[in-house]
Amino acid sequence: MASPKKTQLVGLDIGSHSIKLVELDQNKRGRLLKSFGVIGLPPGAIVEGTIKEMEPISSAIKTLFSNLKVINPNVATSISGYSVIAKRLSFSQRSEEEIAATIREEAEQHIPFDINEVNLDFDILPDEEDLPGDQPAESVLPEGDEEETRQTNIMLVAARKDIVDDYVTLLQSSDLNPAVLDVDAFALQNAVELTAEDPRGCFVIVDVGAQKLGINAVKNGVSMFSRDSSYGGNRITEAIMSEFGVSFEEAEKIKLTPLESGDKEEGLEKILALEVSSWVREIGRALDFVGSTYSEEKIEKIILTGGSCKIPGFPQYLESELDISVEELNPFKIVVAKGSLFDPDYLDYMAPQAGVALGLALRSIGDK
Repeated sequence: MASPKKTQLVGLDIGSHSIKLVELDQNKRGRLLKSFGVIGLPPGAIVEGTIKEMEPISSAIKTLFSNLKVINPNVATSISGYSVIAKRLSFSQRSEEEIAATIREEAEQHIPFDINEVNLDFDILPDEEDLPGDQPAESVLPEGDEEETRQTNIMLVAARKDIVDDYVTLLQSSDLNPAVLDVDAFALQNAVELTAEDPRGCFVIVDVGAQKLGINAVKNGVSMFSRDSSYGGNRITEAIMSEFGVSFEEAEKIKLTPLESGDKEEGLEKILALEVSSWVREIGRALDFVGSTYSEEKIEKIILTGGSCKIPGFPQYLESELDISVEELNPFKIVVAKGSLFDPDYLDYMAPQAGVALGLALRSIGDK
């Protein structure tokens, strides 16, 4: 068996409900899908991005790699939740080295964590004229200099050290090498932009997972606003378990196949209506904030992703309530899948869950 390319990484999306793996072979002929798989996690193993039970997650990762016969130990993974803060900041024009020298001091004013308890990173964004019209970036310019000084815009990311250390420990205990640690929203944005016919423009990515509702508003390749809320598919699952006295596994089946719920149909419709309407209100509030902050921008569409975006009727309800075009992400559009290895219907069904993992698989060793 051929060895993996030295810089190529396996994308590993460690979610609260399941782990998704994507392995690509990227060469001059394009991107070949080598491996794709999903394995479930026990409820409570990961809560709001925090690892609660290391051993069953590590065991699941090893099983997934073994079942898929993936031999590359170098992985890119990502984190999300309240332990991660991403914020745009503006400085008077300066070099990357100058920003790096002062970033801890500046970051301390803009993040809600003790600066000694976080890992910091930043990326310089395109020049001001390439960004959206109204800038929400928090300014750290000297008072009175805003009009006279050209700005350098950065995306600051702060992640709690204990969370980062837990993910590194998890991967190392799974006999893997964590080469890149990203943020869910940015990995997903990477996949979305590559699949879009026109990656420019203004759109919102809505990632509906088991325990979170991630919202990321993007304009011309730059995140304008992102937020994770504690909404997600597990709230529906738990409500079904409580209402009908069924197991977690049975509740998951009822949630995704309501037409087969039989005498539970009426109660299920009430549960779905209550939870889905709360998702739509949360998305609507985020869009209202983006609209008020970026008064010159018009959101052109919503891109849905995440396993819980498959809730029957949710996309149609979201589109009708917010009067914005809604489409479902299919990150597999940018890869070639060997027909003998992958069932096209399976890939189509699983596509909304694969966005983060595929975005991670596009990374390489040495990436910032």
